Order: sequence, then C-alpha cells, then structure tokens
Amino acid sequence: MSRLYSLKGKTAIITGASRGIGRECALVLGRLGCNIVIAAKSDTPHPTLPGTIFSVAEEVRALNSGAQALACKVDVRDEASCRACAKAAKETFGSVDILINNASALWWQDIKDTPMRKYDLITGVNARGTFCMTSACLPYMAEKGWGRVVCMSPAIDPDFRRYGGATAYNISKMGMSMVAMGVAAEYKGKGIIANTMWPATVIESLAATNFQLGDRKNWRRATI
Repeated sequence: MSRLYSLKGKTAIITGASRGIGRECALVLGRLGCNIVIAAKSDTPHPTLPGTIFSVAEEVRALNSGAQALACKVDVRDEASCRACAKAAKETFGSVDILINNASALWWQDIKDTPMRKYDLITGVNARGTFCMTSACLPYMAEKGWGRVVCMSPAIDPDFRRYGGATAYNISKMGMSMVAMGVAAEYKGKGIIANTMWPATVIESLAATNFQLGDRKNWRRATI
C-alpha cells in the first residue's frame, strides 16, 4: 500500500491505540508515513494487558517509513486530557489531520442486568469521549481545511430486533456514529469528512475472550 499511497506530512491521533485494533491502525498509517499520536491510558506494562503508549510508539518508529510517533496518555472522559492531546499533536507535528475514535468500553448485557455505573462508564468513554476528542481536534483540522474523522462504530439500523441484549452498549456506540454523521453534515464542503468503520464479526481481543463474545470460530484478528 505504501507504494501506492502516502500520508507523509499528515498526523493521526488514534485513541485506544496501545493494543488491538487501535495499535493495528497506528502501524498501518505509520507504514504510509503518517505521524502517529498514540492516545491511550496504558503508560506502564500490565501483566495481563499487552502494550502501552510507549511500546506502540517504538513500533511505529521502527517501521523506518519516516513516520514519527508521540505517546500521549489520555483519558477520553476528561475534556482537559483530550484538548491537551490535540494541542500536543499540533505543537509536535504541525497539524492534526486524522482522528480515529477507537477507544471503547464494552458491556453486553440486558437492561435489567446493567448497573447505572456501567451505563455511565460506557457512555462516558464511547459516546461522550468520542464527542470530546472530536471537538478538540476539529479546530486544528479547520485551520488547514482538511480532516478525516473515523469512528469505530456501526451503521444505525432501524430494525429494533438488532438491539436486544446490549442496549446500553448500543446507545453508546450509536452515539459515536452520530458524531461521525454530525461532522460530515457540519463540515460538508469544507474539506473535512467523517465515516464509521465496523467489523462484520467479533475481533479477537482480551475483551472478546473475557466476555466470551459470539462463536470463536467466527472471530477475526485485529490485523483485518
């Protein structure tokens, strides 16, 4: 791909990039020469959670594609943390061109089995966190008249039968999708576009393993 397309000179902020899908996005964009801001909470090694913001930053630098990397500890639930990350990206690399809203909390349970603390957590990370980080990045994109926002969230399906068993989670993920559609509408014709990306089936991860999501034989790896 790097022979066909280049993102040299561009900068991408990727939330939740210390492992899993976020890390793979960092490596793919890094191979295209894009500068990467690894925005996540994990800054020290954990015995059961592989990867930190620093280890992924080193992986990006080791690609020898010209891509630079900035490890940035971020809690997307905190507005000051999001705005500090966007500011650091601009000051370090000169622009904020791409935002991948990948950070996400998981909870697949019925309404009756969902404590409000869990609802608040997944909504705070998924919907509110995506809104907050996007809000922090858009002014820098608008300065250049160019930007790409990608939310790791599904298309909104009107079939109510698709939402049983994970109502709180679906509310939070649809909120992420609404952020993408809002950006697309508000910046139409201004060089900034937004989309969502969602896997056709479960992606192998510690969360998928711990929650035993779906049938393992249908899982895909994050590299997809």
